[in-house]
Amino acid sequence: MKKLMTGNEAVARGAYEAGVGFASAYPGTPSTEILENIGQHYSDKIICEWSANEKVALEAAIGASVMGARSLAAMKHVGVNVAADPMFTFSYTGVTGGMLLVSADDPGQHSSQNEQDNRYYAKSAKMLMLEPSDSQEAKDMVRTAVEISERFDSPVLFRMTTRVCHSKSVVKLGEVSENPYIPYEKNYPKYGLLFPEALEMHPRVEERLRLAEEFSNHTELNYIIDNHSRVGVVAAGVAFQYAREVFGDSASYLKIGFSYPLPMDKIWSFAQTVDTLYVIEELEPFMEEQMRAAGISCIGKELIPRIGELNPDILRKSIFGTDPETLDADLSLVTQRPATFCAGCPHRGFFYQLAKKKNVIISSDIGCYGLSGVAPYHAKDFAFCMGSGFASAHGASRVAQRYAPDKKIVGVLGDSTFFHSGMTGLVNAVYNKSDALYCILDNRITGMTGHQENPGSGKTLSGEGANISDIYEIVKAMGVKNIRMVNPTDLKAMNDTLDWGIALKELAVIITRWPCALKKKTQLDVEEFGDKKYKMHVSPNACIGCKACMRAGCPALIYDVSTKKVSIDASQCDGCNICAQICPKQAISREEIGNGK
Repeated sequence: MKKLMTGNEAVARGAYEAGVGFASAYPGTPSTEILENIGQHYSDKIICEWSANEKVALEAAIGASVMGARSLAAMKHVGVNVAADPMFTFSYTGVTGGMLLVSADDPGQHSSQNEQDNRYYAKSAKMLMLEPSDSQEAKDMVRTAVEISERFDSPVLFRMTTRVCHSKSVVKLGEVSENPYIPYEKNYPKYGLLFPEALEMHPRVEERLRLAEEFSNHTELNYIIDNHSRVGVVAAGVAFQYAREVFGDSASYLKIGFSYPLPMDKIWSFAQTVDTLYVIEELEPFMEEQMRAAGISCIGKELIPRIGELNPDILRKSIFGTDPETLDADLSLVTQRPATFCAGCPHRGFFYQLAKKKNVIISSDIGCYGLSGVAPYHAKDFAFCMGSGFASAHGASRVAQRYAPDKKIVGVLGDSTFFHSGMTGLVNAVYNKSDALYCILDNRITGMTGHQENPGSGKTLSGEGANISDIYEIVKAMGVKNIRMVNPTDLKAMNDTLDWGIALKELAVIITRWPCALKKKTQLDVEEFGDKKYKMHVSPNACIGCKACMRAGCPALIYDVSTKKVSIDASQCDGCNICAQICPKQAISREEIGNGK
């Protein structure tokens, strides 16, 4: 049977076919759909769950492996930074059941704050690494990877990239293995990790890498396509597909699938058959550096960019200097769509009011609220990574206490981010007597990555009911004395609450609580927030064209330069009522249009 699949769907299918018994993840583009597909299609065989963060996801998969199941943890590339602590240690101990860490890298930074190349994690952590180049390989290599993991007693870094994750190709489905379970036996020398056992681990890892390199030189995961050409190409992942499109049959290829340790003997042999050898890879010269260190002459980053995602046009231009043929177009007619909150987003009211405050410095975080830094709010001052919104706010507040007492520091993050790594930042702030204002924007779901459940949502990945972690009670238990919860779509209440928090000379927490405009309401949501649906309308006679409402930044609002009037796109409007509260002439009204969501 054949099926059209994205790479992420194929990884999920591969886990199913390979007999993976446990899978965990924290959602993050471009990796999110791996666990979503496992939960939707394969949860009868695979225990699967969203974790609070990537470190927890990996540690849970490690526990499952030690217990005897094949396991998988999936995350985006920056998530591996969070998971690095257990990853490095587990590489030393080795596995019981085969274990894969799926790193979905993001060349081009399509949805990320950097484009780090996680192949170096495999080298640094001394882990084996596989890199599929399309959906068929993504599926097949999962089975191979868990077998290699068990054969070499090593976790395997399974490196995907955005293009492989999201591109579709035809996949031939395979037989499904029974979930192999290895009965647990206590093995303290292997997993105890105390002196003197730990001293014996590193030498075993080096021997494992030596044996794995021998395997790399003989495995069919690394293969040659001989086109009897004096031009050779060494490539891995989607860069191999780009090279095939650019060079065609005019070059011979060494396709790398098992990319750490590299098959250096095979690369040496292949290099002897060609006069010119290109090494084509996205981002860093990972293979090129190792090949040059081994004395293999090659052409790489002196021609091929190390910034951004590659594609055939970029590769062709870099190597042959030829531009692609394109149709003529009047680019002056193309306008860039600004990044903005969705119509009805509950964060809009919060940032509309916060942006007007004077002497406020805002430490934001990674999520929808990161959009607060652009027009029309220009609110956010800085943001770095998941959870840093609170931890960085604390550091800034301590300096402000001494050197800039007229400045108020405001830390901002979301509900899922609070559970991910924001709680530690807040408890640190409480312990160290911060006087910043900490704001948790609870939109009742993990919003930016596509509405995955979290510990506060009341459901698990598989849709079962779950205990709800109450953010208010957690904050209170941390020792915070000043806590207020507010509906952010009520602008007066939001403004008054911000004034309260900013005026305090000690730590305070504001929790905004209103569901994401795109969220399908649960019964709990209906009970708390109601199920009525609304649309907003502008009275043309009352509108004076002052554009005050446009400062809300809602994409449903349209200003007509010819009539100098505002109208509302009913197909986008969510009826949040923010614009009506801003309008100085009461020209905007709200109409109930029914129930349900």
